Amino acid sequence: MTIGVEKPLSRAKGQETAKRVLRAALKRFADAGYAAVSMREIAADVGVRPGALYNHFPTKQDILRALMLSHMSDLLTAWKKTEFSPETDPLDRFVRFHIRYHLERADEVFISYMELRNLEPANFAEIESERSRYEFILTGILEEGSASGRYAVDDASVTTRAIIAMLTGIPTWYREGGRLSEQQIEDLYLTMVRKAVAPLAMKSQREIG
Repeated sequence: MTIGVEKPLSRAKGQETAKRVLRAALKRFADAGYAAVSMREIAADVGVRPGALYNHFPTKQDILRALMLSHMSDLLTAWKKTEFSPETDPLDRFVRFHIRYHLERADEVFISYMELRNLEPANFAEIESERSRYEFILTGILEEGSASGRYAVDDASVTTRAIIAMLTGIPTWYREGGRLSEQQIEDLYLTMVRKAVAPLAMKSQREIG
């Protein structure tokens, strides 16, 4: 009986330590950059010996990979759970969701985009696959909207990357308490996105008006 109890407890303790390692690494990588951080520094932040760190993550690269995979997994899960009115245009829904989600996770966003260059080839391919899953959501929205005449898009995949790059850049400059509120930021960026994909007839009407 004792052995049966110890194993689950030990496993739970190990999982909690791994989470603490990821939280510490997230802060370190966001503050100083992946290349400048050592495993010893992360271990010190967690309060464990450096050797204990390797029981959870054999290399610093494994930590970076875990952080990025976690970010993409949480992002995709959050999208599935997001709730908007049925009347909400799918593009509006995506833009507002993306801005809200990423503004709440500035460190994760910074690492997931700025540290891609430090991923080893196999890890880069894995992360890119997950990013493609998210991009495909917006690409599908743009393709469907173009087919129905709501949007005008020459290349849905390229437009997807352009929109996501623009929206993802917001956390790098936005500061709470500044001139614009989060709601105002959402509205301004949504207007820019709508104009970028508006059918030519609608664009001409705005220019005439």
